Amino acid sequence: MRIELEPIVRMLGLEAVDDTARTYLGQIADFVVEAVLTDIGMRPARVAARDALAAGAEWIVVCGIAGGVGSGVEIGDLIVPETVLDRENGRRFWPTAHAALSPQGSISCGDEFITDPAVLGAMAAQGIVAVDMETAAIASVCEGAGRPWTVFRAISDHAAGGLVDGAVLAMTRPDGTSDRAAIARYLERDPSRGERLARLASDAALATEAAATATVAFCRSLAGD
Repeated sequence: MRIELEPIVRMLGLEAVDDTARTYLGQIADFVVEAVLTDIGMRPARVAARDALAAGAEWIVVCGIAGGVGSGVEIGDLIVPETVLDRENGRRFWPTAHAALSPQGSISCGDEFITDPAVLGAMAAQGIVAVDMETAAIASVCEGAGRPWTVFRAISDHAAGGLVDGAVLAMTRPDGTSDRAAIARYLERDPSRGERLARLASDAALATEAAATATVAFCRSLAGD
């Protein structure tokens, strides 16, 4: 999503390659860095990963936000998972090992939006600490191509907390930007919802900064900078 991409672009001083502002380029030491916008969902993530590898990417780093699962994670916590689970087919993936990483826990991925406390409780009991809608798709593409990959996700909300629900998703475009007209209608029905949206925005900003900071540090370590 754009809110996930923007901190990386800012921190590394990357430049957009065209007017669509979906791909940005820059450099760390002698290494070229390409940051690519991925729309929400498994299929868009799969397409973005394939395109990146076709363009010559040597190592893919997934950076973004996630919903926290269980009581052991807080807003802004960085998640570097030991494993990534694709809920659709049950496949499990292991991010590429690196000395700069200390992976813990698992991320569960899929297109369905899960808020059921019982389901999330069962996930937590199985070691799941976060949920998202893209990582496993990217992992599948990388492993199929034999390319290394890494994940940095930060907690922007608690999946069972009720702040993010179907109504919020309905106001979100595929690239993660807000549908202003939909938000206006949402607030018109109940102006007090503005506090909820403000909290979501604040928590998401904290999480995107955390994920981007870790991603940039890792990229610098890969480049030996």
